[in-house]
Amino acid sequence: MNIHEYQAKELLRANGVAVPEGIMIDQAGQAEEAARTIQKKTQTSAWAVKAQIHAGGRGKGGGVKIARNLQQVKEHAGHILGMNLVTHQTSEAGKQVNRLLIEQGIYYPGESEPAEFYMGILLNRDTGRNVIMYSTEGGVDIESVAEQTPHLIFREEVEAGLGIQAYQARRIAFNLGLHGEAFKQMVKFVIKLYNAYLATDASLMEINPLFKTSDNQILAADAKINLDDNALYRHKDYAALRDTSEEDPFEQEANAHHLNFIKLDGNVGCMVNGAGLAMATMDIIKLSGGHPANFLDVGGSANPETVEAGFRIILKDTNVKAILINIFGGIVRCDRVAQGVVDAYKAVGQIDVPVIVRLQGTNAEEGKKLIDQSGLKVQSAISLQEAAQMVQSTME
Repeated sequence: MNIHEYQAKELLRANGVAVPEGIMIDQAGQAEEAARTIQKKTQTSAWAVKAQIHAGGRGKGGGVKIARNLQQVKEHAGHILGMNLVTHQTSEAGKQVNRLLIEQGIYYPGESEPAEFYMGILLNRDTGRNVIMYSTEGGVDIESVAEQTPHLIFREEVEAGLGIQAYQARRIAFNLGLHGEAFKQMVKFVIKLYNAYLATDASLMEINPLFKTSDNQILAADAKINLDDNALYRHKDYAALRDTSEEDPFEQEANAHHLNFIKLDGNVGCMVNGAGLAMATMDIIKLSGGHPANFLDVGGSANPETVEAGFRIILKDTNVKAILINIFGGIVRCDRVAQGVVDAYKAVGQIDVPVIVRLQGTNAEEGKKLIDQSGLKVQSAISLQEAAQMVQSTME
């Protein structure tokens, strides 16, 4: 589950990680009061006005502005709130900004130059250990840094049973070129950030930029956290963090039916049981000249209800010109799935696109017979290659 920056910072603050003072608002008229409240706490004379959407690149899109006085806070808030913000991670239509984060300015004169770093924590699936990725090149697209200057990205892997060690945190601070008070603060920050990653059951925790102020304080100037959906049962309060307005409506409906669905931009709807088989199905569609319109895994125990829900979700996509159902009968028999397809087809009603069903596994022949004798406009196939070719031929 993805969450907003202001929510991520609330979680970080609750776990002892240093973040700037900030207040979330959803009305432009609240901006000045929020700025005054922050000023009383921090004595700041500048503020950041930041759009809250689930996408990166907000600053380049005009969604982050620095205000040098209260009047500018109001002006920026009025301009950004309600705008359709377009970034490299949104569609051309952009995303509507419904919330702002008013935050203390962290650029101010001091004894040293401020600096921006990058830090991210995630699981390295190859080694089974969490990895802390960090770089001196903060505040920019880390993907570009990895491509153009990979030697500037460092990695520190942490043994799950041991947790982050002090010497590892010191090595990170050293590789970032810090010394003195900034070095000490970075060591503390790294340890607290890693422990916050574990405590929140995050699948990704990314701080960009990780900021060193002119008085050598270390702050999470920005924060992106993805929470592991499989661990949400351990955090009942996380349900309130979900912003459904930021989520794809197709994916919301699929989630309500416990379906794994991801919308793509192709023209062939896919319904498959099993993530690996779904990936193979999309590959064979591409190799046959088609373009998958979605990833849809109905799970190992597909039944008429899940199949019907999958049909309805796929058919809401006007780009879909054909549907390929690919089921391997292992846990569930193919004839039961075939009957589910027939029942779901009838329940949905008029379906104006070709439907091809490929069944393989237990009782596959019986399932194919049910499809062929149903009297519906459903074609059956045995091999995956045959199914993909049938899909392509119906669209020519």
